[in-house]
Amino acid sequence: MSPNVMNTFTVGYFIGSLSSQSINRLLSRALVRFAPPDLRMVEIPFRDLPLYSPDLEANYPPVAQALKDAIKAADAVLFITPEYNRSIPGGLKNAIDWASRPYGKNSFARKPSAVIGASPGALGTAIAQQHLRSLLGYCNSPQMNAPEAYIQFTPGLITDEGLVTNPATEQFLRGFITEFDGFIRRVYTVLPRNT
Repeated sequence: MSPNVMNTFTVGYFIGSLSSQSINRLLSRALVRFAPPDLRMVEIPFRDLPLYSPDLEANYPPVAQALKDAIKAADAVLFITPEYNRSIPGGLKNAIDWASRPYGKNSFARKPSAVIGASPGALGTAIAQQHLRSLLGYCNSPQMNAPEAYIQFTPGLITDEGLVTNPATEQFLRGFITEFDGFIRRVYTVLPRNT
């Protein structure tokens, strides 16, 4: 695909935490603010999914089908996630399991992806991100590997409106989302879109 064929891309983003006080939700607001004009950012919710079981595939739940439809409508996916017990939150893993099933209908296949996360800890979700990257690799999702983005969150770093109070962090986040825009374009210059 020529880079000029598609001028805008829809990025479906997952916020790994289900908490109403999630610092990763604040991070998502900053990234939405900083996204280049050619990226349309749309949250993909997964709170209401039942726990995945192959027994449910024969009568696929409407909420799970809505998840798959939302991913299909997106040109790329962005994961903004905390780290729980050295991994990703269970709800996010459950959403990935639903989206990758049934067999042969993996919603992430050939869908460009990126990972970022915030944590109060010094490692800033590094271990959770490595686990998530492993899952995305298995799901055949081309991943933006750099820049890596492990945000150590301090109180007041990002406001409820998505304003970043640290200039260096703001510059980094602007660079991250701009790099993702470029990565999406590069993927679609060499990898035809699924039809």
